Amino acid sequence: MQLNTNDYIGFIGVFILLVAFLLNLSGKILKDGLPYILMNIIGAGLACIASWLIHYIPFVILEASWTLVSLFALLQYFRRLK
Repeated sequence: MQLNTNDYIGFIGVFILLVAFLLNLSGKILKDGLPYILMNIIGAGLACIASWLIHYIPFVILEASWTLVSLFALLQYFRRLK
């Protein structure tokens, strides 16, 4: 099996999402903390791009939604700092 750029983008995105999830479950980062939010934005964004590149629309919808929800969480995070 030969991997291409789409695969690597997807692997990196999913890896970031899983690391964020595991760090949160282990209590290393908080679900409303900046590292967790940013890891979700980056990971879901990369997974969305990879899904778009392979024309897999169900995951484009999933990952785009995940990215948008995470962006909303980022806005809330900055509002709390005021």
